[in-house]
Amino acid sequence: MFRSIRCGCLVLLLSWTGAPTAFAQVDPFARELIQLGYNASLQGKSPLAAYMYYYRNIPDFYRTNLTLRLAVAPVYLDSELGISHVFNADTDIGIGLAGGGYADSYDEIRGGKFLEPESFTGDGGETSLSLYHCFNPGQLIPLNALLRGIVRYSTYSRDDTTAAAFQLPKDRTTYSVRTGVRWGGKEPTLYPSLAMELSVWYEGSFRDGSGGYGFQGDRSVKAASHLFWMQALLAYTFPESKQNFFVNLTAGTSVDADRFSGYRLGALLPLVSEFPLSLPGYYFNEISARNYVLFGLNYNVPLDSKQHWNVNFTGTAACVDYLPGLAQAGNWHSGVGAGLLYQSSSLKLMLGYAYGVDAIRANGRGAHSIGVLLQFDLGHARPALLSPEQPGRWRGFEKVLGAIRD
Repeated sequence: MFRSIRCGCLVLLLSWTGAPTAFAQVDPFARELIQLGYNASLQGKSPLAAYMYYYRNIPDFYRTNLTLRLAVAPVYLDSELGISHVFNADTDIGIGLAGGGYADSYDEIRGGKFLEPESFTGDGGETSLSLYHCFNPGQLIPLNALLRGIVRYSTYSRDDTTAAAFQLPKDRTTYSVRTGVRWGGKEPTLYPSLAMELSVWYEGSFRDGSGGYGFQGDRSVKAASHLFWMQALLAYTFPESKQNFFVNLTAGTSVDADRFSGYRLGALLPLVSEFPLSLPGYYFNEISARNYVLFGLNYNVPLDSKQHWNVNFTGTAACVDYLPGLAQAGNWHSGVGAGLLYQSSSLKLMLGYAYGVDAIRANGRGAHSIGVLLQFDLGHARPALLSPEQPGRWRGFEKVLGAIRD
């Protein structure tokens, strides 16, 4: 029953542990966005690869130094109340609360096969306390630091396809700390026109429900694990041609990583987490790694003078060191894709195709998928949609199209 529920609706797959913004301070900009992404594999049976959520950031919430951030999905809520200028003008704090269904679910993928008998549902909730500090206020490119403590409780249950002999991991509380330094940043939007970032991060997780699980304890939950990673990215739009590119290099290593804390690469879902590890054409979370290096490039070419219609090209390549028990032949993975992108000031919509060059499938290497990505800016479209003019039936239809087209 649980597997059919998970596959029957779009479930939030986000793993935000904080505001997915370019700011290590509280985000000062009002935002109201609908984000949707979906990848469908054309070969084999795959886990659900989708996100759908309403994102809202409200500065001056109740008081001028308060900001409320919300990410609301069908079965999950992630929120943070930001308090600006707590200790001084350059230091903020954030109080986070998140929870709901399916966010801690685990899908076992080994050798290019989705193993439903070893997959299960996980639900959970968390609270967090974050400290944000800006080292160079007033500079063009901000240098920010983050220190966050997280307490998360997770519970696990069987899907209707989980093997009877498969022992679930224990319900547990995880205590985590994340810290990092970010120079620059990227807004939480699809295909930004301008961005740059250099950042380094550490996250440690400490669990009170460690121990063996699976078939006669053939796998385990580590009592503590440590992740270290860095990210460098650049997005730029050429002023003459309006062609846009986004290039990203990220690398990570770990100590005592397990299935719940290791790096998972796969699919093309750019807003599925704060640090997405995309591999076009692959299943979502297909590759499980303890160490990785990943390079990605996205390029948009306008087809008309208003840049509404664009051809989009993407490609990624990764070298990985697998988690124990999840290794496969070869450490190199790559994927490419292309799509048609429509964009206006309030809407971005892309339909695309992707090919996982090195993905393992029943007929050898190579995997095909199709996908859709959508971002709708409600904040920008609302003035046109809520004009005091009283339109007739067709005039109302024209107003909706106009809000999307502008």
